[in-house]
Amino acid sequence: MAKHYTLGLDVGASATKAVLLDGDVDVARSLRKSGANFAAAAQACREEVVETVGISVDEIGRTVSTGYGRRSVDFADNTVTEITCHARGCYASFPHAITIVDIGGQDNKVIVIEDSGDRKNFKMNRKCAAGTGAFLEEIANSLDTPLSSLNELAAQATGDVELGSFCTVFAKTELLKLIAAGTPLPEIVKAAFRSVGRRILEMDPLQGDVVMTGGVVAHNPIVVELAAEALGRVIQVPDHPQHTGALGAAIIATEK
Repeated sequence: MAKHYTLGLDVGASATKAVLLDGDVDVARSLRKSGANFAAAAQACREEVVETVGISVDEIGRTVSTGYGRRSVDFADNTVTEITCHARGCYASFPHAITIVDIGGQDNKVIVIEDSGDRKNFKMNRKCAAGTGAFLEEIANSLDTPLSSLNELAAQATGDVELGSFCTVFAKTELLKLIAAGTPLPEIVKAAFRSVGRRILEMDPLQGDVVMTGGVVAHNPIVVELAAEALGRVIQVPDHPQHTGALGAAIIATEK
């Protein structure tokens, strides 16, 4: 039996994503919280994509895992770094020189890709939650507001309130001051999103064509809008921004 399916798994600290390819065609995707058991999350994502397509796991020719928990996937044939997989996944959608900004649950990445698809350089923010999904979760908790409603709230804002600090701890103190001053909730939420964009720009000046990916981007498109406003130019987003790393892993699996 020809095994022409390949699977890419991106086991992130917050979410696990899967992309199943049939040749070079994306035929199924899966997403779930990583939780405390990375192996179980990866297994569940694999089961979901094969069920979607109506095949058995035996028909998958090769599996590549990436992300924070990539070494927890015992059925993976190879593990590849998330920087490499995000680069490959983005380049598949935008095959030219680009600067990738990936905003994840626990870290941010800035990856510069040359016209050839080769990685030129990259930067990561791992030591602080500023500008990540974890930062937005803390903001939502502090405001006693569902995380899923932040984008809608921020879209209602018309002012230009700013958070002066990138630090999650200090930002919470600023939030209390804004609340005490009677600042409307949408203005506070938009200020938090604006802070995320400023944190990215602090990491890197973002030269050339910029592509934004990650779970924060997928669920909060206002982040892209505010970043584009700060840069003064259009920012592109792939069709499935949270699955970029998994797509890159699946592409690498196909090549191997």
